[in-house]
Amino acid sequence: MHRRSFLSQAAGLAFLRPDSIDRARAATVGERRSAEDAARDEDFWREIQMAFTVDRTLINLNNGGVSPSPRVVQEAMRRYLEFSNEAPVYTMWRILEPEVESVRRRLAASFGCDSEELAITRNASEALEICQLGLDLKPADEILTTDQDYPRMITTWKQRERRDGVVLKQLSFPTPPPSLDALYDCFERAITPRTRVIHFCHITNLTGQIFPVQRICRMARSRGIETIVDGAHAYAHFPFRGADLECDYYGTSLHKWLLAPHGTGFLYVRREKVRKLWPMMAAPAEMDGNIRKFEEIGTHPAANHNAIAEALTFHESIGVDRKAARLRYLKETWTSRVGRLPRVRILTNPDPQQSGGLAAFSVEGREPVPLVEKLWSQHRILVTPIVHKQFQAIRVTPNIYTTLEELDVFSTAVEKLLRA
Repeated sequence: MHRRSFLSQAAGLAFLRPDSIDRARAATVGERRSAEDAARDEDFWREIQMAFTVDRTLINLNNGGVSPSPRVVQEAMRRYLEFSNEAPVYTMWRILEPEVESVRRRLAASFGCDSEELAITRNASEALEICQLGLDLKPADEILTTDQDYPRMITTWKQRERRDGVVLKQLSFPTPPPSLDALYDCFERAITPRTRVIHFCHITNLTGQIFPVQRICRMARSRGIETIVDGAHAYAHFPFRGADLECDYYGTSLHKWLLAPHGTGFLYVRREKVRKLWPMMAAPAEMDGNIRKFEEIGTHPAANHNAIAEALTFHESIGVDRKAARLRYLKETWTSRVGRLPRVRILTNPDPQQSGGLAAFSVEGREPVPLVEKLWSQHRILVTPIVHKQFQAIRVTPNIYTTLEELDVFSTAVEKLLRA
């Protein structure tokens, strides 16, 4: 198959063809270049960019919050919603809702776990809070996390402190840390005989620091400590297998890097942990050992979670290795320019083992909020201000629809603002 034919189909431009998915997969097999070579092929990525219906009058570099979905996902969700509305008690509950099992199977295969270990949720926060609120803990039991974990998750543990008398311990680490070994050592040194849970990010939302997940989880299990991993920014961002992480619980959002409908995520629970973890919303006793007990949330649209299937197909057509390489290439494109500016410090380690496409930078003597406001008001560029007790920064998160021209506009705008 000619490469351009594949590109059009992978971008969702030929999704009306009945054989488009098969043809895209066949072309992917035939793509022999390395992921790094493909990352620099602007013809390839131009076709991918055209799959999105984004507003090109602004430059969205805050895809770490929530990303747009490609057209093929939007169309699938629209079809499901319209079909649901014909007679919801029949079309939604009896036809569309059972199809969630196919989505569960495909997500589990993509993540790398058994389908009976994966519950579909509305976001990473819901998935993680199921674990945080569902674990049986006693007063004085210690939870170990970091001061760079997601604020909502820290808030949840602090509520358990107030309500149940558990103790939250937040460790600090340098930004960026000197090595993955140094990150691991921070956790090992902070453990006490009362540590019951270690909760940490697979990759932080602040600077994009990747953690040595497997090593921390192995160490925790050897000491009888449970592990909760926040994978909100990891899944579909860079390649890994869930089974290789060896964690007990893993929560992620799908509306970030998978580009699925807004309000979708999943929770992984190690099979032997399902029965003892309480669901956030009540389920009958006969579901105690059933992963679906974590989905007992009442009436909800089937369209959102069913359209995840189209997002998975889109993601798989591109290939996670090519996607990760492109995201890192986009990061390198802007950091190589902005990082040379006076007083600028890149807070994200460029090592591929320690970062993906998400990165942050600080400017000595300049607060991030006014800079972010000027980037928006003067240049229509969306980025994220980070105000942390250890550092202040601007977070930049392009995605696969981002163009090199847009990153050039961003870099030029930063240069002008820092000269002012």
